[in-house]
Amino acid sequence: MHPILISLAAAAAPLAPEAPADSEEIVVTGERDEQAHYEAPSRVQVIPALSEVAGLPMVTDYLRLYPGTSVATSGPRGSQTQVRLRGAEANHTLLVVDGIRFNDPAAGNEARFELLGVDFAERIGLILGPRSALWGSEAIGGVVVADTADPALSSIQVRGEYGSLDSARGSARVTAAAGSLRSTATGSWMRSDGIDSFAGGGDRDGFENRSASLRLVYIPGDPYARVTPFEIGVVGHWIEGTSEYDGFDPVTFRRADTLDSTRNRIGAVRGWVNGEAKGWTLTLDGSFLASANRNLLAGAPLNRTFGRRFTASARLEKKVGGHEVTAAAEHQSERFRARDEVYFGATRQDRSRELSALVGAWEAKWSSKLTTEIALRHDRFSAFADATTVRAGVTFEPVRRVQLVAGYGEGIAQPTFYDLYGFFPGSFAGNPALKAERSEGWNAGARLGRWHRTTFSLDYFEARLRDEIVDVFDPATFRSTTANASGTSRRKGIQALLEVTPRGRWAQRLFATYTYLDAGEQQVPGALAVREIRRPRHSAGFGAQGELGKVSWGVTLAYAGARRDTDFESFPARTVRLGDYVLGSLQLGWRFAEGMEMFARAENAFDSRYQDVLGYRTQGRTVHAGLRLRFDP
Repeated sequence: MHPILISLAAAAAPLAPEAPADSEEIVVTGERDEQAHYEAPSRVQVIPALSEVAGLPMVTDYLRLYPGTSVATSGPRGSQTQVRLRGAEANHTLLVVDGIRFNDPAAGNEARFELLGVDFAERIGLILGPRSALWGSEAIGGVVVADTADPALSSIQVRGEYGSLDSARGSARVTAAAGSLRSTATGSWMRSDGIDSFAGGGDRDGFENRSASLRLVYIPGDPYARVTPFEIGVVGHWIEGTSEYDGFDPVTFRRADTLDSTRNRIGAVRGWVNGEAKGWTLTLDGSFLASANRNLLAGAPLNRTFGRRFTASARLEKKVGGHEVTAAAEHQSERFRARDEVYFGATRQDRSRELSALVGAWEAKWSSKLTTEIALRHDRFSAFADATTVRAGVTFEPVRRVQLVAGYGEGIAQPTFYDLYGFFPGSFAGNPALKAERSEGWNAGARLGRWHRTTFSLDYFEARLRDEIVDVFDPATFRSTTANASGTSRRKGIQALLEVTPRGRWAQRLFATYTYLDAGEQQVPGALAVREIRRPRHSAGFGAQGELGKVSWGVTLAYAGARRDTDFESFPARTVRLGDYVLGSLQLGWRFAEGMEMFARAENAFDSRYQDVLGYRTQGRTVHAGLRLRFDP
C-alpha cells in the first residue's frame, strides 16, 4: 500500500510560530529519505507534535486513530501493548527510533510500545504494507518510525501534570543550535496507581515509566543549507518501566489477582556520518541496542531475559536528473540470554545469530506526471534459510492534484529465539529447522491533494502470509513445539482518509479515517480460514484541533469494532467476541502569558467499558490538569 500523509499540528499552536502558508512539509518516507510528501511515491502518514494534539501520553493513543492499525493492551496503561498493521501479527510491526531498530530481541522480536511515550518524539511516521526490501526483517505489516527533534532554533519546553488514579507526568526538552552544532536533550517520567485489572476486588496494578534521550548533529558550513556536504551525528535513548499485573494461579492455572510485576529496560545508541560530492552521497551508520526484562512475584525474581543487537550499514546514492540509484550493505548480529530462578536453571540458554544484506533501489521521475520505484534486498541468515524481497511502485498524476498509485511489496519476519530454541525443555521445545515467515502484498489507490484545503485518499490492499510460524501441541505428551504452517493466511481491506484545514482560526485541522479489514488465518491448505483475533473488521478515527483567542483545544475519537479473542481458560480453548467501543479525549488550554499555558484534559471521556484482550480490564474516564512552558532564548 502507498501510505498516505496525515498531519496533525499542535493543539496549543500559540506556543509555537506558525509555518509559512507556502512551506512544504518534509517527512520521512518509505524510501528512507526526506522528500516533499506530495511527490513521494511511497508516502507516509505523519503525526507531528504528538503530545500537543490532545495531551495523550503514549504513542499508541494516537496510532489508534490512523488507518490500518489495531492496538491491543493487556490491561491498564503500562501493560503489554501490541500494534498490528494491516492485519499482520504483532511481531510483524517494525519500530525504528531515530534510525535504530527498536524491536526487542529478548521479547519475541516485538516492539515494546507500552514503554513508548510521546514526549521524546517530534514526529511519528506510519508506513503500511510489506516493506522488507527497504527495511529488512519484521516489516511485514509495516513500519512505525519515530524521530526526536532536529531543531533550527534553541528552545526549552517543560510540561507537568497530575490527574486521576494518582497519575503524574513530567517532561522537559532542551534544543540548542549554535553554529555548526545542533542538539536535543529530552527527559520524561510518568506513573499511575492504575486499576485492578483482574476485577476481583484486589490491589491496583500501577506502572512507572522513565526515559531520556540525547541527539547531537555537527554540520560544518551552513547547517540550514538544502544540501550539506558533510554531517556527523550521534543519538542515544534510555527507556525503562515497571508494570504490575495480575497473572495466573499456580495451582488452577487460571487468571487470578496476583502480585506479579515486570521490569523492562532498553538502551540504544546510534552514530552516523555522511558526505556529498558531485551528486554522490555516502552514509556510514552503526547502532547498538541492549534490553533487559525481569519478571517478579511479590518482589521475588521469577525469570529474566536479555537481548543485544548491533547493526552496521553503508549506503551509496547517486542522483542524475530525475533518477536516483541507491546501493547499500548491512550487517546485523544479535545475542539472547534467558535465566530463571524457579525452574533450577531449566530455561537457561545463550544464543546468537547474524545476518548480512545487500540492497539496491532505483527511483525514477520520468515526467511531472509519472514516478516509479523499485528495490531489491537479499538477506543471508546464519540461523535459517536466506531470503530475497522486492518492492515496486508507480505514481501517476493524470491531472493536477490527483494521483493514482499502485504498488507491490514483500516482507519477511525472522523466527524468534524461542521459536528456534524453545523455552522449557519438558514442555515447549523449539524448532531450529524453521523458515522465515513471508508476506507479499499489493495495493491500488487514489488521492485528491490540497483541493479547496481538503485532502482525500482511498486505498485497497491485499496481502498473503506464507510459512506462518504456529505452535503445535501434542495431546499425548502435552509437549509443544513450533512449525511453519503449510496454509496461506490472507488479509485485504479498504482505507479512507479525509483531511481538512479550515480557513477560520477557531479550527486549524480536522481529519477522519476509516478502515475495513478482512484478515483470515489458514494453517492447512484447503481448510476454512479462521478470522484473526484482536483485529476489528471496522475501525475509524477522528481528530480536530484549533484555537480561539487565548484558548486552544484538541479532540480525538477512536472507534474499534467488534473483534474476536481466544479463551484459553476453557478446554478446549474457545473463540469469544469482544464488543466494540469508542475512546474519546478532549484537551483545553489557556495561554495566560507568553510561552505559558494551563491545560485540562479528559481521557476515555465517554467512560467506555472495554477489553482489548479477554480478561484484562482497562481504565475508565480520567481527568488531568497541568502546565506547559516554552522559552525561546
